Amino acid sequence: MKARTISITPETLFMLEFQENKNNNDSDNHYIPGACNIGREEIKRRKMATIFSAILTIAVMVLILTLDSNKIWRLLLFIPATSLGVSFQQWYFKFCVAFGIKGVFNFGDIGKTFSIEQKENYRKDRIKAWQMIISGVVFGVVVALIFYYLPN
Repeated sequence: MKARTISITPETLFMLEFQENKNNNDSDNHYIPGACNIGREEIKRRKMATIFSAILTIAVMVLILTLDSNKIWRLLLFIPATSLGVSFQQWYFKFCVAFGIKGVFNFGDIGKTFSIEQKENYRKDRIKAWQMIISGVVFGVVVALIFYYLPN
């Protein structure tokens, strides 16, 4: 039997990662290292956190613009925008950042977690969690800078 070699670029992996989790209800039912560590109930919580973060981000923008304060205050938008960036990813990817860092998962009742025993799976989860944190921070910085440089 002849083995075939497949070359995958980082762009392809990125696209596959987004497609892997898009509308995939099967991953709602079981743990997938580095891809899915929360079930339906936890996903609902992440969705609510995303909605709350979006409302908070908009409210902070409106408040800062209404108060007509010093332009430097616009950079405060970084905080709710970062929260929005991380929350959205947790909802979209069905992956809790805190669970990924702690090495646990939950597909049952809220508050009940199970430990990840295999070190390789724990490593995959930590990598995914840090990727999501970093991209959430980048999102927050970009949103805050765009808001900062908007004209008065």
